[in-house]
Amino acid sequence: MKAEQEIRVLMEMRPALDGFAGIPQETRLLFLALSTLNRVQVEGLLQASLAFLSTGSGAEPVSEDARIDRVGQVVVSMADKPSANRWAAMDLFLKRRRIAFWLALKSVLFPRRVAVRTSWFASRGFESFLWQSLFSKTLLVKDFKQVTQGVFRVCSIPWNTLQSAGLNVLKWRKRAMYPLIDTTGADVFLAQTPYPGRPTPGTALVVRYHDAFPLLMPHAFSNMARHRAAHLHALRCNVESGAYFACVSEATRQDLLKVFPDVADRAVTIHNMVSEHYFDEASLPSVVPDIIRVRINTQLAGASPAFKGLGEQEDFYRQHLLGSAPHSFKYLLMVSTLEPRKNHLCLLAAWHALRLKNDTQLKLVLVGSAGWGNAAILREMRPFIDQGSVFVLSGVPAADLRALYKHAAATVCPSLAEGFDFSGVEAMCSGGVVVASDIAVHREVYADAALYFDPYSVEGLTARLEELLYGPDANLLQVELHKHASTVTPCYTMDALLPQWAALLDRVTSHQRAATVTQRR
Repeated sequence: MKAEQEIRVLMEMRPALDGFAGIPQETRLLFLALSTLNRVQVEGLLQASLAFLSTGSGAEPVSEDARIDRVGQVVVSMADKPSANRWAAMDLFLKRRRIAFWLALKSVLFPRRVAVRTSWFASRGFESFLWQSLFSKTLLVKDFKQVTQGVFRVCSIPWNTLQSAGLNVLKWRKRAMYPLIDTTGADVFLAQTPYPGRPTPGTALVVRYHDAFPLLMPHAFSNMARHRAAHLHALRCNVESGAYFACVSEATRQDLLKVFPDVADRAVTIHNMVSEHYFDEASLPSVVPDIIRVRINTQLAGASPAFKGLGEQEDFYRQHLLGSAPHSFKYLLMVSTLEPRKNHLCLLAAWHALRLKNDTQLKLVLVGSAGWGNAAILREMRPFIDQGSVFVLSGVPAADLRALYKHAAATVCPSLAEGFDFSGVEAMCSGGVVVASDIAVHREVYADAALYFDPYSVEGLTARLEELLYGPDANLLQVELHKHASTVTPCYTMDALLPQWAALLDRVTSHQRAATVTQRR
């Protein structure tokens, strides 16, 4: 970067309000990474997907009690859960519709006038809230000050309402048009996924592009029509506004270019960073049954056995989990959202075949939040869940997941399609071995550090697992995979990837500033 220029980056933080893995994890890691770059000042944009947030402070100075009052109201609006009262829910629904219509109208009639103002979140005294709500699921405690003492802004209008506003314009025009968002003072607005808004003139847009699946695999999503339309039209608007795209893999970049080939010179590949939580730590296999017992998903219907009482429940887990000798508790691990695209049923069938042929005591441990279409997956798993051979976990913190990765017989990544797939790299970092579906992104990211199989072939996955776990050369094969992993995993550290982000930000801001000078002339 040029030493004389400071780059001010406003980064969308909305995904960080969600779960442990995937885009939420990437958002937290990227915010931390950019905050460590010299001459880069990173600000976080606080916005909810569905909830309206209170307005923060303005630019004018206020008394301390007024500041605390404003920030406190924002905190409450972010932390408060939607009311179960049907009248309140109806009022919220109508408010979203009304504001989406108003924003659409203003975007068409006054396209250069800011429709969505942002305000300031003066975080002093509210660091604990920021840490717990945005960062704690992924970052280490040592990062607390680095990420909570930064500058934050508030966008009160929900992300989903901005989407509706843009799609509403299609009622009058052939192209969706999204509201202008106040990004004044920022050189770059960094969005996670296509963003349903246009930054203020003078601010360049960079989209962190994770995948094009809503366009290329629309059948793999719930609410297909809405999901596809929202992704396509926001992406098209971003492309036409001159946005740059930082794709999480070259496979994702190539998918983007299939849809919009003209952005080739504005689309780069910068892989995801993997959290420092994942490393090969000395631990005992005996911790695994305890982790599984504590993290079993009891909230999702069908994800755990139905018990008549606490005594029956404890007897069940004592027999199938806690009563196992530490070294006899052998299991396959999969870490992914429960949804059809992730290909759980292929793994289930291969695991069952392996049990029948090689090892009736082999368990299957699944870690992940509930996605759409999970009922059909759980229905197939239910007999094995009831007999204590399949365990479905949720809310697993990184320290526990690190141990699960390490002691698994193998971590299986069977997805039909992925943008990056953290789990395989995390497993390698933690000392585990990986078996992955033979898709372009897995070959790109995992290289020679995984065994590959056709994701549509149960027999292929069964054969690979048998070769890795029970074959005559199983030990040599595992040693070879560990050797390759030692060269793959350093590619996804912050140190390895930060120079690529620095180069992209320098390129984007240089182009933006040159364009601004030209316009003034």
